[in-house]
Amino acid sequence: MKALALSASPRKDGNSRMLAETVLEGAASRGHEVELADLTDAVAAPLRDCRTCRQADGACSIGDGYETLLRRQVLPADALVLATPLYWYGIAGQLKIFIDRLFCYIKADHPDSAEVTQRLVGKRMAVVVSSEETYPGSMVGVTAQLQELARYLHHDLVGVVRGVANSRGEVARDPADPLAQAFGLGTRLFDGHVSDHRIDTVRSGVVWP
Repeated sequence: MKALALSASPRKDGNSRMLAETVLEGAASRGHEVELADLTDAVAAPLRDCRTCRQADGACSIGDGYETLLRRQVLPADALVLATPLYWYGIAGQLKIFIDRLFCYIKADHPDSAEVTQRLVGKRMAVVVSSEETYPGSMVGVTAQLQELARYLHHDLVGVVRGVANSRGEVARDPADPLAQAFGLGTRLFDGHVSDHRIDTVRSGVVWP
């Protein structure tokens, strides 16, 4: 299986990126193919008004590296690791733009919308976040947004790891050992138990057989 980490931090040696790399190390230890992409290298512009911005055939006209990232790395991946620092109690702007611009490719008037949608859904997802604050409520916005994104895309949200840090590399000194948590998340990225019960879900009464 293939796991792709999308790092939203403008710092390529930042703490959230370190967490993402560690998730990938865990996945690689189980024999999976891993790759990391920095969103700052590929995403240079926000979503525009598709009604006026599209090319004549319906394709996106924004000329940065987004489409290459989407087609060559995101769509072929079996799992996505979303890595972001906590900015203003939400995700970093580059990750938000990446998510927003999916709209252009899944909307019906895009020439490949059916193919893109079919290849985008049904992945595994993991989330890693670095934050300066320890306050549990500071993560509520990020967790809620990405949980809903996973639900919308029919992704299995395997887990969320938060490391408390500010200066570069400081996440390694967090007493909660988020790097170990991230490695463990990577090892179970494709086989971890994910449950999300509905009222009509058939349940045996036992979670761990």
